Amino acid sequence: MDRYGAKELFQVTPGPHLHGGETIERVMWTVLGSLLPAVAAGVYFFGLRVLLLEAAAMLSAVLTEALIQKLRGREVTVSDGSAALTGLLLAFCLPPSVPVWIPVVGAVFGIAVAKQAFGGLGYNVFNPALAGRAFVMHSWLPEMTSWVPTRLQAASPGFDAVSYATPLGAARDAVLSWLPGGSGGVTGLDLFLGNTGGCIGETSALAILAGGLFLLIRGYISWHTPLSFIGSVALLSWVLPPQAGREVLPSLFHILSGGLFLGAFFMATDMVTTPLTGGGKLIFGAGCGILTALIRLYGGFPEGVCYSILIMNALTPLIDRMVRPRIFGAA
Repeated sequence: MDRYGAKELFQVTPGPHLHGGETIERVMWTVLGSLLPAVAAGVYFFGLRVLLLEAAAMLSAVLTEALIQKLRGREVTVSDGSAALTGLLLAFCLPPSVPVWIPVVGAVFGIAVAKQAFGGLGYNVFNPALAGRAFVMHSWLPEMTSWVPTRLQAASPGFDAVSYATPLGAARDAVLSWLPGGSGGVTGLDLFLGNTGGCIGETSALAILAGGLFLLIRGYISWHTPLSFIGSVALLSWVLPPQAGREVLPSLFHILSGGLFLGAFFMATDMVTTPLTGGGKLIFGAGCGILTALIRLYGGFPEGVCYSILIMNALTPLIDRMVRPRIFGAA
């Protein structure tokens, strides 16, 4: 009762006060569904073994999160799909030839160290899938840099599987043929469809684009980060000369190869580890693109998407502080 004897009708709490109808579970499982075209492409080009690697990563991520939440006395929330999504994205970043224990170790590290150690979903600074990938990459480099051709390439007459490398690796070593011909031959259509070596879920730009456009239409991600990420890579790969001894390749090659599409649509748009505002997302995506291009053109690794996103994850609080929305009614 208030001082006038009337029953209180409202309880004022901090905003927001409106519910959009979306839940964490719906968002996470929808994002998982949008990755099904990439799962299908991975199976088509690399065989059924990739399903085993994806299942191992997802199951390890879910069990690790459930165990840690249980030990901490917290509610077990693995049904929200966030751990399963982390596991699948991690598997997408692995070569199809890795031993099964690699995705297991990567998933345990990503969930335990990069996510739960910071407090769980909503508190983690770094993308757990990319953190897990970086950990296994630097711990077991030979396993993480052993590549296999697609089944279509292996069936091609005269294909030399012994000297095989990913397109970015071949470009770094100046043994890539951009046009068809030779064991390193690759075309823009090959890269777009996914008929080229690489990680399980990143080779098919078409499959990733289909899932990304679905998320854009649903409003789960915005255009700011993918556009600035891909656009900055395209611009810098066109303007900057590569390091001496490396192939000079068109921007189309850099756009379609490696994990750029996967990173731009599914990693750099993570709701927890990336900026909140449209302007912040543009800065974040541009920073990722600049770092990716510099690593590809001048770094020791042929690919830089993973490291660029992790570095920009660390700068997200600073970007959010710099790019604040104008308060309604304020001067």
